[in-house]
Formats: sequence, C-alpha cells, structure tokens
Amino acid sequence: MPVAVAACVLAALAWAYLLACHGGFWRTNQRLPASTADPAAHPVAWPAVTAVVPARDEASGLPDSLPTLLSQDYPGRLAVTLVDDESTDGTAVVAAELGRAAGWKICDGPVLPDGPVLPDSPVPDDAGPAASAAEDSGRVLRVVAGSPPPAGWAGKVWAMSQGMAAAADAEYLLFTDADIAYGPGAVTDLVRAAAGSQRALVSQMALLRADTGWERVLVPAFVYFFAQLYPFRRVNQPGGRTAAAAGGCMLVDRAVLSAAGGLAAIAGARIDDVALGRLLKRGAGANCWLGLTTGITSTRPYDHLAELWDMIARSAYTQLRYSPAALAGTIAGLLWLYLLPPVAGIAGLVCAVLGSAVLGGGATASWLAVAGLAGWAMMSVSYLPMLRLYRLSPLRGLSLPLIAFMYAAMTADSARRHHAGRSGEWKGRTIQAVSGTAGHGTAGSGTGSGRAT
Repeated sequence: MPVAVAACVLAALAWAYLLACHGGFWRTNQRLPASTADPAAHPVAWPAVTAVVPARDEASGLPDSLPTLLSQDYPGRLAVTLVDDESTDGTAVVAAELGRAAGWKICDGPVLPDGPVLPDSPVPDDAGPAASAAEDSGRVLRVVAGSPPPAGWAGKVWAMSQGMAAAADAEYLLFTDADIAYGPGAVTDLVRAAAGSQRALVSQMALLRADTGWERVLVPAFVYFFAQLYPFRRVNQPGGRTAAAAGGCMLVDRAVLSAAGGLAAIAGARIDDVALGRLLKRGAGANCWLGLTTGITSTRPYDHLAELWDMIARSAYTQLRYSPAALAGTIAGLLWLYLLPPVAGIAGLVCAVLGSAVLGGGATASWLAVAGLAGWAMMSVSYLPMLRLYRLSPLRGLSLPLIAFMYAAMTADSARRHHAGRSGEWKGRTIQAVSGTAGHGTAGSGTGSGRAT
C-alpha cells in the first residue's frame, strides 16, 4: 500500500503544480487584448483582408455560417475565397447563392490541374451594378474549384494554399472553417488586435456547440485538454516555446507567412493550426496570440457519441507521433492523474469510515482518502471556468475523471485505426501518416483543425 499512497500524494502534488504553475491553463481570461475594445485604437489605414474557407461537402452547413462572414462591417477591403474541396453535394452552388443574396460580387477561381489557383477570372458582363459596387468595396466572393492534394500535402492545408494563391493582394488572410459563425464586428476586432500590436497571428478558439447530451459531456473537456497541452498565456508570451492556434479562426499576416516559407512549410500537417502557430512563432520569431471568445461560434453538430469519438480519434495518435511508447505513457498518465485520485479517495474514505484493514490499516486508508480527494477536488476546481464558459452546471466538474478515461480510450482507438490503415479519415478521404514534425499538432484540435484532411 505505500506505493499506492505515494502515487496518490504525487498526483495531488501534480495537480497543485498544474493549478499554480502551468500557465494558468484552466482559466478562461485570455480574450482579445483590451485595446481592441477602444474604437480609437485602429490602424491608420485598414489593411485588405481575404477570408479563406476550405469547404468539403458543406452545403447543408454553409447557410448557418457563411452569411455571418459576408455581413461583417469591416472598414477596409474584405474578400472571401471559398475553396470547394472536391465536394459532391453542391457546396459551390450554395456558396454562390449565399453570396448573391448578401449582395457580393461572385467570381469563379479556376485551378490548374497541377498548379496554383489563377488569381483572377473573367467577370460576367451581366454582373450588374450591385456586383460592381460590391467589387469597389472589396466585397468579392471567389469560389475556387479545388484540385486533389498533391503527394505530401494534407487535404486541408492544400485547400488553404489554393485559397491563399487566389487571395490577390490581401495583406491579411483569415483562415477559417466552413462551420464557423462570426458575431458583428469580429473581423474588425481581429485585425485591430493584429495590426495594432504587430502580431503575425491572432487566433480565437470558437465556442463549440454544446447542445446535445454528449456535446455537453465531451466538448468543454476537449477545449480544457487543448489548453492544458498549450496554455494560452504561454502561447501569447513573445519569445516563448509554446506555440499553437485554433484552426477555426486564424488571422495571419501574409508577408510574415510567406517569409517563413508559406503553407508549403507545413504541407503535410494533419493538425494544421498548431503547425502554423509553430511555424510563425518558432520559425519566423513572430508574435502570436491565442484566446477564447463567445462571439465566434462553431455551428457543426455532434449529435451522437460516435461523431465526437471520430473527431477526436481521427488525429489523436498524430500528437504522439505514432509512437507506441508515447501512447502507453499518455494513457498511463491520464489514468494516474485523473482516475487514480477519485478511486483511491473513495476507497480510502470508505475503509477509514468502516475501520477496514483491507488497505493496511487506518493510517493508510486516511492517507489515501486525503490525497485522493484533494487531487479530485483540485481537478474539479480547475474545470469550473470552462464549465462556466459553456454555461453548464459546476457539478459536472466531478465527472472529469470519467471524461478523461473516455479520452484515453479514444486515444487508444486512434492508434488502432492508424495501424489498421484508417488514420485520418474525413468525409471519404484518408491520408497517409507523414514523417517529421510538420504533420504534428494536438490531438484532433476540433477547433477546426484536421477537418479537411
């Protein structure tokens, strides 16, 4: 029993360290810098922005998301490039219809079979005065017919690259997902935060949908674990090693990205957001910022456990670089840090109350109860800010050990899928594992990343 007591005490000490010293990962106070709330704190001249939207079979979801982007009242030139990533459901047609309904000029962006997007294409003569006025204000929706990803490219990164090539002279690129909805003024706030403080990357973690039972169980924990891996406060420290982004919303300085090697530098990244954050912060030495928001939301539903399971298991093993040793260590670590404290705490408490000698005596039972319940209490407290963000009961904090157990199972299933040749499946497309660091990020950052592999 001394080993069990020692393990519980160490787990409690680990939680004390995480709460006090791990970048405040559990807090939800990393929001757009306060200066962005001041309307006077804006660039002298608003830079041109092009939003790049990779979309694969998104016809049903676009009506809930794309209009929110098209209705942004951005003071400068704002264009949108939607890359139809070999969709079979009429995604391009739906996007064009939504653009016309919003009064935007619609352009096609043809793609060479083996090359980049052509930057411009002819505009129909009968586009009309409304389209001409939209073009004058920069409100142009270009729908690009995406080509299959070349060897060595992940599907989403290739779609992003095609969108970047079609973005003409935009100074900033807003890489966003087809299921992301933007509140009023969101793009203006992003640009103000980037241009006003010379940040090469400003990324906001969209508020994910948490309406169904399983969404409420797993989604807040998904963001919680992401923040534990990449504490936002450390990401936002200039010169630090921690780098990440949230793939659903990433505003990028195009010149800095190009100087860092462009998206070709992360061509094989299955988890594109973390790879992009690392490229800009570590590779280019640029200032980056990542935070939370309630004004940018994901509309993608996960109505069933299987859908959430697939979303996480699709790329969890990628984070571990396909290493069986790392997999074993990760699962053991999750069980030790999250599951051991409540199990030992309850067992120790029961034996202490009943006076049982099963655990080796009253002293041992008391130590297990104190250490286990202390660890459980600290992890539950660390989960409260995230539950508050998602407007869920604080009592759900007590369930974090079981949620962590499910995540351990999903990570194990991710490894099983990889060895069965089913790694990275997404909407009928599967890519092979890549070597090196370019393809690695966080376990399925569901923030948008890995969705269009």
